[in-house]
Amino acid sequence: MGGRCSNLCFCLWPSNIKSHALYSSDIEKWAENEQLNLPVFKEYGLEELKAATSNFSANNIVSEHGEKAPNVVFKGRLNGNGRWIAIKRFQSSAWPDSGQFLDEAKTVGQLRSKRLANLLGCCCEGDERLLVAEFMHHETLSKHLFHWDNRPLEWSMRLRVALYLTQALDYCSSKGRELYHDLNSYRVLFDQDCEPRLSCFGLMKNSRDGKSYSTNLAFTPPEYLKTGKVTPESVVYSFGALLLDLLSGKHIPPSHFLLYFTSIKAPSSPKCNSSFRGVFSERAKRLTENIVGNVNRRIFELQALDLIRGKNFLMLIDSCLEGHFSNDDGTELVQLASRCLQYEPHDRPNVKSLLTSITPLQKEKDVPSNVLMSIAHETTSPTQLSLTPLGEACSTCDLTAIHEILEKAGYKEDEGIANELSFQMWANQLQETLNTRKSGDSAFRDKDFTTAIKCYTQFLEGGNVKSPTVLARRSLCYLMSKKPQEALADAMQAQVQFSNWPTAFYLQAAALFTLGMDSDARETLKDGSSLDFRRMRQ
Repeated sequence: MGGRCSNLCFCLWPSNIKSHALYSSDIEKWAENEQLNLPVFKEYGLEELKAATSNFSANNIVSEHGEKAPNVVFKGRLNGNGRWIAIKRFQSSAWPDSGQFLDEAKTVGQLRSKRLANLLGCCCEGDERLLVAEFMHHETLSKHLFHWDNRPLEWSMRLRVALYLTQALDYCSSKGRELYHDLNSYRVLFDQDCEPRLSCFGLMKNSRDGKSYSTNLAFTPPEYLKTGKVTPESVVYSFGALLLDLLSGKHIPPSHFLLYFTSIKAPSSPKCNSSFRGVFSERAKRLTENIVGNVNRRIFELQALDLIRGKNFLMLIDSCLEGHFSNDDGTELVQLASRCLQYEPHDRPNVKSLLTSITPLQKEKDVPSNVLMSIAHETTSPTQLSLTPLGEACSTCDLTAIHEILEKAGYKEDEGIANELSFQMWANQLQETLNTRKSGDSAFRDKDFTTAIKCYTQFLEGGNVKSPTVLARRSLCYLMSKKPQEALADAMQAQVQFSNWPTAFYLQAAALFTLGMDSDARETLKDGSSLDFRRMRQ
């Protein structure tokens, strides 16, 4: 198949990585408080997840490849507690054995770490196979590394990503989950504080038959192409490829990456004279022909790696980082990547060794991640948004003002429902139910919120007619009665019935503020304000 020459494999310099003592104090800091404020793993009902995602609306897809992805990921929001979630929906053929799916999900669901986007539960009804995880608000490493808008990811943040990812893998290994499937930049997510986290979805196979690499096979470890199996050493190889992403700012397979380096970067380097550039171009051309001709992958990698062996490692580094890192740090990280990408699995370091090497490289350890990423925390006062009087009242939890506005608005948002009521009254079917609602309205007007809750509940349970306005009014009654969880559930149910109603979003925000979930509340206020703005433009 090819000459044996493993010593050449991506070793640009002789291996001289320092043998650092593990910074135990730094590592213990993240490990000592793994008790997170998360619910225990549970099985969700399909209807609950449909409600959370507006029936798996395409507008809620957050997968990088949208509906074209083999297993689509949606964002959603649970009724009741308002928690944002990410839902991975498998193809129907992926897990025909529901028992096997549940066993695998439950095992992963026992893990709890602030370095993971943790698995909260699953759903297994009929042919549906779904995983439910924490939702990460600031997208993927792929987005921030390859498709950034305002500024590239800083060197200190790239080092932090490498460290946190290593910590996540080390935690999983300590819990008996050494295997991670399809590790790549799409699997690294940023939470509300812009802290990097590893997606829990990769801890599960993509299907019962164990297919592990759904992305380009050029990124897979060489032994996977032979055996089709993931090993701990395979995970380290994938980690090395991810280090290349962090170093270069480009998503190119390890072998193709070096061809890119030789054929594009080297000729433009001012340090290369014309004859040297000619050598690069000629050899790059031959390597390209090798790829087209499907020459053995290992031979190609060794040729490409040998081609740049001994050259300046700065040619590997993202040009956007020029002047922002030390040569020693860059050298060490490139060498670490080279060790991870060794062709022979037994030549690669283990995760503990990676953690030992990466920990001392950290910079600006006291600077919050959101500052390093230039993403502001949600500290802006809600009243600085362009809000209607109802939005402003909900932003400050002025329940008296909310009551006055809802009372004055009446049932104008229920016009279609009112017509349905009139017909059913004529049919003499719902007169008693309508009288119950009127009694609730009278109690609501008189601020007798306990009676209003009782009457509105009878109305909602006693007929087939839905009314978002009644839900909104009962939501406020619950807030007045110091029952914010029930208030939030009603406001969210009103949104389900009338998806573009700003009032439902504003009342959710008021409930979330009362529950102390200020960041979620501000996001919901923004949604309500956006809907109001659209209405005004129509």
